[in-house]
Amino acid sequence: MNTTNHHYAALVLRVALGTMFIAHALLKILVFTPSGTAGFFASLGVPGWLAYPVMGAELAGGILLLIGLQTRWVSLALIPVLLGSITLVHGANGWLFANEGGGWEYPLFLIAASVVMALLGDGAWSVKSLAARPAKVETA
Repeated sequence: MNTTNHHYAALVLRVALGTMFIAHALLKILVFTPSGTAGFFASLGVPGWLAYPVMGAELAGGILLLIGLQTRWVSLALIPVLLGSITLVHGANGWLFANEGGGWEYPLFLIAASVVMALLGDGAWSVKSLAARPAKVETA
């Protein structure tokens, strides 16, 4: 198995997942508004206040993924948010995300990608990998 580029593969996946989680958080915050998102959660039969930790988890988790900090744990911690989206929102809409209301294929794919991210780790250009680089000493 060629593992030469696995750090870059992890970087690409980490940036993609982080961007997706941030985009979904910002959609809830800026477009639907926090109170609107809380109202939607309440319409699903779950406490409306649960929208706030979900938005926070998506935003903070996305940022942590982008910078590559605690990538394994963050990826695993975000899986319950995705499971909730399948169970409460998309599950009844069928398999295809193109279905009205969005099906559950996309959140399931994101769960698989999150598991892969947890297995791969931080990858290149993460906080950890950048901190581990030796400092360059200039000589005159």
